[in-house]
Amino acid sequence: MNAHAAWGHPLLLAQVLRPRRDGRSEVALRVDALGEPRRALALEQAIRALPGVQRVAILPAARRLRVVWDPQRLTLDALVERCAALRCPAQPLPHDDADGARAAELHDALKRLLVAGMCMMQVMAYALVIYIGAVDFVDFTTRGLFRWLGFLTTIPLVAYSARPFFTGAAQELRERRLGIHLPVALAVALVFLASAYNTLRGSGEVYFDSVSMFVFLLLVARYVELRARHRGNAQGDAAIDAAPLLAQRRGADGMLETVPALALRSGDRVHVAEGDTVPADGVLESASARLDEALLTGESRPVLRRCGDALVAGSVLLDGPIALRVERSGTDTTLARIGALAARARAARNFATASDRDIARFVARVLLLTALTTAGWLLVDPARAFDAALAVLVVACPCAFALTAPAAFTRALTTLARHGVLVTDGAALDRLARVDTALFDKTGTLGVPRLEPAGVEPLRGASREEALALAAALARESSHPLARALADAASRSGPLPHADHVEAVAGAGLRGTLAGRELRLGRADFALGHALAPDRQRDALLLADAEGAIAAFRVTERPRHDAQATLDALRTEGVAPCIASGDAPERVAALANMLGISDWRARQSPDDKLARLHELHALGHRVLAVGDGSNDAPVLAAADVSAALGGGTGLAQAQADLLLLDDRLGGLARARSVANEVRQIVAQGRRWSLVYNLCAVPFAAFGFVPPWLAGIGMSLSSLAVVLNALRAGRDDHGAPRQELHA
Repeated sequence: MNAHAAWGHPLLLAQVLRPRRDGRSEVALRVDALGEPRRALALEQAIRALPGVQRVAILPAARRLRVVWDPQRLTLDALVERCAALRCPAQPLPHDDADGARAAELHDALKRLLVAGMCMMQVMAYALVIYIGAVDFVDFTTRGLFRWLGFLTTIPLVAYSARPFFTGAAQELRERRLGIHLPVALAVALVFLASAYNTLRGSGEVYFDSVSMFVFLLLVARYVELRARHRGNAQGDAAIDAAPLLAQRRGADGMLETVPALALRSGDRVHVAEGDTVPADGVLESASARLDEALLTGESRPVLRRCGDALVAGSVLLDGPIALRVERSGTDTTLARIGALAARARAARNFATASDRDIARFVARVLLLTALTTAGWLLVDPARAFDAALAVLVVACPCAFALTAPAAFTRALTTLARHGVLVTDGAALDRLARVDTALFDKTGTLGVPRLEPAGVEPLRGASREEALALAAALARESSHPLARALADAASRSGPLPHADHVEAVAGAGLRGTLAGRELRLGRADFALGHALAPDRQRDALLLADAEGAIAAFRVTERPRHDAQATLDALRTEGVAPCIASGDAPERVAALANMLGISDWRARQSPDDKLARLHELHALGHRVLAVGDGSNDAPVLAAADVSAALGGGTGLAQAQADLLLLDDRLGGLARARSVANEVRQIVAQGRRWSLVYNLCAVPFAAFGFVPPWLAGIGMSLSSLAVVLNALRAGRDDHGAPRQELHA
């Protein structure tokens, strides 16, 4: 089948189509042409004209197109073929099963927040009339009417918007643990019921405004944190983006056919073109191949595989084409197993933090005080028991715990986002403030390939600049990482000459013609045309012509420009750095020495990195894991807190608690500083809560504080801790950004 018809295969449809509850289908398409406004507009109009299309959404920055249509009137292969006919090739993307659940969760939270906001504004307006009536500017009948209006308006807020607190409290009771939902639910329910009872009997105080404000503030904090977390998880929770969906299988007649990668079976022979991704684990049948496995194994340089060597799915073929005999496909590939390992590690992660224990103790004390107050007044004056118990519950309601942490975290998340750090899990900041060890990947995280001026060694008839320009004329035609390092170094010196007939020779290098002069760049034996080369040149890239070597280039791995400053800042904060890398020992040791890191390990597989993390945990350390590749996903998922670079793989980002969107390590030091500040602010809120309760609870328990005054105290206490929490993450706190990014 051709590439378009292949999208009608059931296996592919199951991977890319997301069924909707209305019976329609939705697909996400990667369309590079969306970067051109005219072509994007033409494509949108053409798709909207197709039969059955209901909605088209374009995301130009992400080069993505989302289409919702009736599958009875339009097929996916017809949609892809229509895009190709418009010279806008479209690549369907695998759907994430969690996408629908996350979207539904966020939509539900937004609806509850909007209902709470509208009800709160109405109730506050009605309460104003009641307060005015307290000084006899409004007659009793009018005050009674507005009490009823407040009651009716609060019903949807309590029954719908506050429902998550009630369901959370019910879950806490089922699990036999004390959490923040239980006192919040009790306070909301009892305050509402007491106000409703007083409204029905026409006397007593009502607190509809207090309960509506309390619910609204809590929902605001919950929604902002939920949205930040979902944005961070948008990369997906599996390694689906790294593995191709289609493969070129060679049939019995020797012809190539396009089939789903999931349809490959052991023994199938697959054709992989240069620049394509290997679709399955298998054995190389061609003479040799050079592949980029950096995102899978941690190797900083492309690896050379020869006939009979094993290839892993997700590797990018740099020199091709090649023939591959399939051994494992689908969920049995190495890449899929790494993703499954990361998922299991994250599912098994359980954080019983000191904060949770403190909240449980606080809630237990509030409930105990409420019960003792009720029992005492039942013995002394049963008529006052309910009001006194309600006053204690309201005045001692753990607002500091309910509002300080969400407000501080929300403020911190916003500040960090402005500085290129996206926190996908709000609780990660609390854990980040407690870490004492940072476990780094090396390749792509701490170090980047780079050609230093000293790495250019002219050998004959050319200056350093001339030799680098000649080599870059060939190198810029290749996507090889070492070639890119040469081209980047030369581009800083000015325009480059143009080479003709540049050809990549698999596993050897590049050759081409410049002004009639044939040049070769690559391995010494290839460049010189024979197997022998001076020992000092065998590990270098050589540029040569027909007369011999022109220059040697030694590309080294250098630390990221902000790596040293970040490590120094972390050390100042009491965080000790260490390295676990899949790269060769000599390269890991070299970079570790440059950065002053004595604790390092090389040739680490994903399982080895996870075992290293468990060793650190066994020694009592709290660990921050930092990486960028799919091989880092398991350790990122299992660490106390994890961070991934914005240029890393989707799998690594999906498992990370923090995303460094601008690819700068300096965000780690800023995040650590903000986390410490948030922790201090939360501690201040707890101290304030303790002092407030010690002062107010005795008066409420002895009947000197009526419920309405307790409500005012609760509101003022909430306002105080929220204002204090808004200091978190201010730009004048924490490590200076310009210093870390220098």
